[in-house]
Amino acid sequence: MTDRIERQVERFAPGFRQRILSRHKMSPADFQQYNPSYIGGDIVGGSNVWQQILARPTLLNPYSTPVKGWYLCSASTPPGGGVHGMCGYNAATLALKHVTT
Repeated sequence: MTDRIERQVERFAPGFRQRILSRHKMSPADFQQYNPSYIGGDIVGGSNVWQQILARPTLLNPYSTPVKGWYLCSASTPPGGGVHGMCGYNAATLALKHVTT
């Protein structure tokens, strides 16, 4: 799939493939061998049970930490993994609220 993906990106960004200096690709089997704890688990942020969604990493506010001025915006915060930027947006919104209050 690597070649197909690169060709598709190249369609919309001519010259993309010429800028690639190196690549590393892994099959699902390679990935499982690399880290056996990935087998059968969620590599993004653990279990998506309601208790973890509400309480990670802190209860009621998943973007804050016990350290004042430190915020989390990783895929382990709601709404979870994906290419959408909402984790960072939500953490930044919280940080701005704390700065302005």
